[in-house]
Amino acid sequence: MNNMKASKGYRAFQCINTVIMILVIFVTLYPFIYLVAQSFSSDAAVSAGKVTLLPIDFNLNTYKYILRDNQFFKYYFNTIAYTVVSTFISVSFTALLAYPLSKPRLRLNKVITPMVVFTMYFAGGTIPNYIVVTQWLGLQDSVWSIILPNAISTFNLLVMKSFFAGLPEELEEAASIDGMDTYRIFVKIILPLSKPIIATMCLFYMVGMWNEWFTPMLYLDSKDKWPIALYVRQLVEGANNTEIGSSADASSVQATLKSATMVLTSIPIMCVYPFVQKYFVQGMTIGAVKG
Repeated sequence: MNNMKASKGYRAFQCINTVIMILVIFVTLYPFIYLVAQSFSSDAAVSAGKVTLLPIDFNLNTYKYILRDNQFFKYYFNTIAYTVVSTFISVSFTALLAYPLSKPRLRLNKVITPMVVFTMYFAGGTIPNYIVVTQWLGLQDSVWSIILPNAISTFNLLVMKSFFAGLPEELEEAASIDGMDTYRIFVKIILPLSKPIIATMCLFYMVGMWNEWFTPMLYLDSKDKWPIALYVRQLVEGANNTEIGSSADASSVQATLKSATMVLTSIPIMCVYPFVQKYFVQGMTIGAVKG
């Protein structure tokens, strides 16, 4: 009898949990579904507020209009290049700093680790950073101005440090006995075992750079170097509408142009995430628990 009651209670829990999860998924996906529906709707339907979950007066005019715009692809490819280079540099630098910080036997760790954590709570501010990047480093209007200053995230560094600290010390001791130095141990043993956390960091840095618009707005004077996020931001603000094109069909797509552009810029991240999802969950769980 008790087993039957427990079984019924568990089934009731499953039903309630399923309903709650469906609601959470719907709330999470609704903004994106709304954008997609707007992008495939007519300008009149969007302006009248008729679009909710399904497109009204379905058409592909907006996407055709955007895909004919050479400027859009220029910004798109800029972002891809910046994201690939920035992610590689950021993950490499983060791993190279996190590994030695994960070793308590190193004396300077007691000094360096608090200094790293300090930067997580106290930043220099926008104006000092701007002065350092433009005047001291001379990176104004250079793509390196949006890559190097933010190459290492303190939060990501601490997560990776916790992951490295949780790896068995015996593996490194055995490799050291076999004659491997510290660098070979790091490359041939530590990194292959760190695929979950490396994939997690790649995703974090990649999404951060892909969505970055404020830093490029500060440092990039040439519009040819703009990333797609800054282009979308100018588009949303209405400051760039006249630069998109002057063709006769421009006025008929303004209401759906923003939505279609946002949908197109989200596609790469959506395509990458399924391949790193299993590593993402594992890396975040291990890094958090063992920290």
